[in-house]
Amino acid sequence: MTPRHLSSGYSAAQIREAERPLLEAGVPLMARAAAGLADVVREVLAERPEAQGRLLVLAGSGSNGGDALFAAAELLADGCSAVVVRLGSRIHEAGLAAAVEAGATVLEHADPAAVARIAAAVDVVLDGVLGTGAAADPALRSPAKEVVAALLPVVRADRPAVVAVDLPSGVGADDGAAPGPVLSADVTVTFGAVKAGLLLSPGRELAGTVRLVDIGLGPALARIRPLVTAPR
Repeated sequence: MTPRHLSSGYSAAQIREAERPLLEAGVPLMARAAAGLADVVREVLAERPEAQGRLLVLAGSGSNGGDALFAAAELLADGCSAVVVRLGSRIHEAGLAAAVEAGATVLEHADPAAVARIAAAVDVVLDGVLGTGAAADPALRSPAKEVVAALLPVVRADRPAVVAVDLPSGVGADDGAAPGPVLSADVTVTFGAVKAGLLLSPGRELAGTVRLVDIGLGPALARIRPLVTAPR
């Protein structure tokens, strides 16, 4: 059964509406999200006695990429290593600067075969390609589509843990649809509230264990009817 605090799923628009006044007030939502994400990755690494703290960060153009980059910076400060792959038309510059300053290596050209070789040697893949901003059409585009397709057999064979940032990239935030390749997650760290697509198939199965990080949206969401309510 779905735990009670994970039984309500909200749409991307509802999440944005709940975030808006906090962002306007200067509340550091991304910092809160990144800190919670880093904590979950620490737990994942601790569960793997052989892990050496090697990370592969798939960073897209939006806030999920920023969350992943800032979390990587925190983990690098712990002694982890990280390779960042740019998979969007742009990148969160402050997050990238923080990760690079902390010691991350940036792979400028997202060659699928090269990324797959790196993935085979890491402990955790952080999937920060797409988030709720892709609600209208969650399908991955090039080069992310080809990179994820190349990673699928590596993840199945070598089992680096996959930690999805907010939701697995390629899964519809509102309906759980997966119209293209998706890197199935072991853990999905979602922020503020559970996205409806994490409670609906096939997104539910692709998300693995869902961990909810509180970033302060509770009071606003208490006034909003969830898009999806899972049976308890």
